[in-house]
Amino acid sequence: MSEALVRRAVMTGIGRYLPERVVSNDEMATMVDTSDAWITERSGIKQRHFAAAHETASFMAAAAARGALAAAGVAAAAVDAIIVATSTPDTAFPATAVHVQAMIGAKKAFGFDLAAACSGFVYAVSVADAMIRAGQVACVLVIGSEVYSRILNFTDRGTCVLFGDGAGAILLEARDVTRDGAGVLSTHLHADGTLAEMLYVDGAVGLPEKSGKLVMNGREVFRNAVTLLASAVKEALDANGLTSDDISWLVPHQANRRIIDAVSKKLGFSADRVVITVDRHANTSAASIPLAMWEAWHDGRMRPGQLVLLEALGGGLTWGSVLLRI
Repeated sequence: MSEALVRRAVMTGIGRYLPERVVSNDEMATMVDTSDAWITERSGIKQRHFAAAHETASFMAAAAARGALAAAGVAAAAVDAIIVATSTPDTAFPATAVHVQAMIGAKKAFGFDLAAACSGFVYAVSVADAMIRAGQVACVLVIGSEVYSRILNFTDRGTCVLFGDGAGAILLEARDVTRDGAGVLSTHLHADGTLAEMLYVDGAVGLPEKSGKLVMNGREVFRNAVTLLASAVKEALDANGLTSDDISWLVPHQANRRIIDAVSKKLGFSADRVVITVDRHANTSAASIPLAMWEAWHDGRMRPGQLVLLEALGGGLTWGSVLLRI
């Protein structure tokens, strides 16, 4: 008797875009009272990319989307939905996803933005997975795209040195697979609005008197991040009857090397199974996980059949995890 098949969201393509301008720690030291040694010791960051005027969230998202479609060998006309995770949209409305739809020519796709700060990509994958499992769509572009350089307070050396710009995209397609086949196995999302004051942007369209700049209590974010991220990873493992030894790659949100190392150690992941890009990209918020996945896929570390665990925490606070088989 043949094994029953299950409908899953399978990653069939991945793409990215990084702005042309690379900003080193030494250059940051010309903008704010800091140094390469200070930034490296506290975050592990050595450089980041800052977007030019034309490199908007939609511009970068469209470029990453084209890369994912090309990698999958899928035409834009086949896309059913576009979900863009971003905290830095081009406009309050229409959504960045609608701009992307027009740019890439995905004429039949609907699109919307998802705002969950640095957890945005994990949230967006969860939404796309649910829509695919429900049979509502069969082909979804999931994109994280951020231009945090537009919302940084360059008088606050504790935050402005930590962030960068970029975009990453994956194509998820519906596939009927065996239990051990590829695809998203489970997603786990959480939020706690009582912790919102730890990390936020001071203002928005409805609050024009505010600064519109990022504010962060780094010490409190660090303290909560290690505990909450570890719990989200354990939740994914327990839900699938697995241990950390079963996971080929942990792909964390690239916020801070100290957070990544602390979470990895707490969970028993050796450094050679953790994908790290924070040193070169800094914190690109919702774009950080797909950017890291792109790198691991293209340098040959991440291969078909491997189990990959994604985890992120962001302003809200929001946090969560995704377990998938490549």
